[in-house]
Amino acid sequence: MLDLKMLINSFSYAVEGIRYAFKNDQNIRVHFLVAGLVILASLFFKVNPFEMGILAVMIVLVITVEMVNTAIEKMTDLITKEYRMEAKIAKDVASGMVLIAAFGSIIVGILIFTPYVMRFLGFYQ
Repeated sequence: MLDLKMLINSFSYAVEGIRYAFKNDQNIRVHFLVAGLVILASLFFKVNPFEMGILAVMIVLVITVEMVNTAIEKMTDLITKEYRMEAKIAKDVASGMVLIAAFGSIIVGILIFTPYVMRFLGFYQ
């Protein structure tokens, strides 16, 4: 049977996690700012729905991996306060995951927006 109170609590905890990340992680705020700019640009250039869907998936991907990175960093700090190579590796790999996702989203953005920008600048119809 569905336990509505547990379901509501689960959503509440998830929202708390998003709030924590937004309040305490500068990179999350940067990603949300860039996401907002991408959404505004896609509206300005009238990006087609399929391309907008791809942009949305990339935005969600980058923000999600940034939150995973934050969770890994906090969990690593909980496990050990002293310098340990394994902790550094865990944090570095998690940061690398964000970097790869961000670079991938930049490539996708370039591929999607270039024709719109070129048309806007009058390079072709």
